Amino acid sequence: MQDMMTIKEAYVVFSAQADLPWLKILKPGFRHCAVLINDGAHWLTIDPMSHYMDVTVHHVPVDFNLPLWMEDRGHKVVRAKVERPIKAAPWGVFTCVEAVKRVLGIHSRTIITPHQLYRHLKGEEAPSFLARFRQFIIFQGDLAWEV
Repeated sequence: MQDMMTIKEAYVVFSAQADLPWLKILKPGFRHCAVLINDGAHWLTIDPMSHYMDVTVHHVPVDFNLPLWMEDRGHKVVRAKVERPIKAAPWGVFTCVEAVKRVLGIHSRTIITPHQLYRHLKGEEAPSFLARFRQFIIFQGDLAWEV
């Protein structure tokens, strides 16, 4: 099947807004994400909501800097590379993160929160399990085995 649209630029927009109470457990500033696409003729937004998928064609000139406009309104915006992997994406719970990963062709199973997606797009290595575990436990001095 031939691509219907060629993506010239793609950006992921991260939002602090949390309309659902359980989203408040996510890192502040990273409670929702959406994709902003420029196909060379239009700006489009794919915004996966909990109750519907919002796809918007923005009626602005194609050279309008929509990512900067979004940043000026308090969103974090990160340029993203679009991949077209040959193999099928792994199964996952359909969240905003999973929808964005599908648009971008990201198949990592370990990316489940908007902040993890942000770190991935910025090229930051995910903290190890031990590093994450240490965030929850306050160690007094050095770790040592007692006999």
